[in-house]
Amino acid sequence: MRALIAAALIALPLAGGASSVVGDGIPTALEGLAGDATRGRVIVASRQTGLCLLCHGGPIPEERFQGNLAPDLAGAGQRWTTAQLRLRLVDPRRLNPESIMPAYYRTQGLTRVGRSWEGKPILDAQQLEDVVAYLATLRD
Repeated sequence: MRALIAAALIALPLAGGASSVVGDGIPTALEGLAGDATRGRVIVASRQTGLCLLCHGGPIPEERFQGNLAPDLAGAGQRWTTAQLRLRLVDPRRLNPESIMPAYYRTQGLTRVGRSWEGKPILDAQQLEDVVAYLATLRD
């Protein structure tokens, strides 16, 4: 039953219809935007924007106190395609309904969202594509 529900969720298009989930990824860039790995690294390292290192460790040695609740980001570009990385950032619960990772781009069907964030993604399309571009470079 759980697999059937997950398969149904994966088949749904994303809000706005700009990109669609295909299998276990989103093959086209959000809003057709090209990501920049340098900007993506800044977002991943940021304690105010991405908050990635709160849960993940990563190859950003200047940032202390990295998390260990989630997979290490080192090698992410080797483990997953850009399409798979994009879906994991947009809406990780499409792949794992039990995920504690926030949906960085989905805005509908969320619970316990602060008023100032209601209807807004955590990262905009450009920021999300920048993070995807950075993670894709992590091949070790």
